Amino acid sequence: MTEAKSRVMSLSLWNGPVVPVALDGGITNVNFTVIDGDDKYVVRVGEDIPEHQVMRFNEHAASIAAYEAGLSPQVVHTETGILVLRFIDGRTLGAEDIRTPEMLGKIIPLLKTCHHEIPKYLRGPALIFWVFHVLSDYAHTLRDNNSVHYKKLDRLLEIATGLERTVGAIDVVFGHNDLLAANFIDDGDRLWLIDWDYAGFNSPLFDLANLASNNEFDRELEAWMLTQYFGAQSGSDTDKRYRAMKCASLLRETMWSMVSEIHSDIDFDFAAYTVENLDRFERTYSDYISET
Repeated sequence: MTEAKSRVMSLSLWNGPVVPVALDGGITNVNFTVIDGDDKYVVRVGEDIPEHQVMRFNEHAASIAAYEAGLSPQVVHTETGILVLRFIDGRTLGAEDIRTPEMLGKIIPLLKTCHHEIPKYLRGPALIFWVFHVLSDYAHTLRDNNSVHYKKLDRLLEIATGLERTVGAIDVVFGHNDLLAANFIDDGDRLWLIDWDYAGFNSPLFDLANLASNNEFDRELEAWMLTQYFGAQSGSDTDKRYRAMKCASLLRETMWSMVSEIHSDIDFDFAAYTVENLDRFERTYSDYISET
């Protein structure tokens, strides 16, 4: 934290001395607010995390494109490991906010903008975020490092193979891929979508499943969401494919935490997070099997 703060203080864009203030949260980077004259900024500090497929060139490009598409705050500076954005004065949402049809009705148009408008502004090389590749790569990482979860991997990968088969052919859009409640900001007039660490081309089913699983939607709200997003195309086949992707999203969160137990230096109880998410995955997968 001290090294990151010193780096923020030394950035060349400031008009004078600044005092970075650490922001809570963030388990893939360190975040600060900075006041420089009359302006306020958020500075994200973080290097590439190859074991999680987080590449900062991609985050920076996606953040710029998201601003151009009207989704995210303006990017005012980038350099290796640094992203500086204008500060949005608002409140981050909680899961209970997102679970209301009123708020979800505002979020779905944001997702459609993300999916279809960001590619019009995206510059340079682009990544794909295919959850089933991510799961396979996580398994290699866990095996290479003799993870305590080693014996679970064969079964989890077998499940993933079946889920991928059910998802089948996909429409390709540009996904956010990390739809935690805290990545939405309400400034009183509009919503903003932030934090593009995992952004990349993907199926829209993943963002929808990720949003629902991260914020613990019930079946009724899930059905409403799918109808709002897909309209007349929503039906039993879409629902089945969506449920497979929801299981994959929860499995990815679980294995993300398993890998983080080994590699992350952030002060966070990843072991407990793994247990929590593995339990959620197992319950959701059990329901999925009983219904298909």
